[in-house]
Amino acid sequence: MAVVKVLEIMSNSKKSWEDATAKGIKKASESIKGIKSAFVQSQSVVVGDKGEVKEYRVNLKISFEIL
Repeated sequence: MAVVKVLEIMSNSKKSWEDATAKGIKKASESIKGIKSAFVQSQSVVVGDKGEVKEYRVNLKISFEIL
C-alpha cells in the first residue's frame, strides 16, 4: 500500500501558464522526491496599468509518495 501526500504550491511566470507549471514542478522536485503527479487547481494573471498581462500564475496540487 502506498501513502501519497498532496502539497499545494503557487508558481508564476512572465511567459505562460505552462511555463509557470513547469517552473513550480521543477522547484518542488529539488526538495521533494517521488513526485507522481500535479494538478493545476487554478490559473490567474496579474494585469498592468495599461491592460497588459504582466505575470501568469498557477496554483498546483503536487502528489508524491511517502516512503
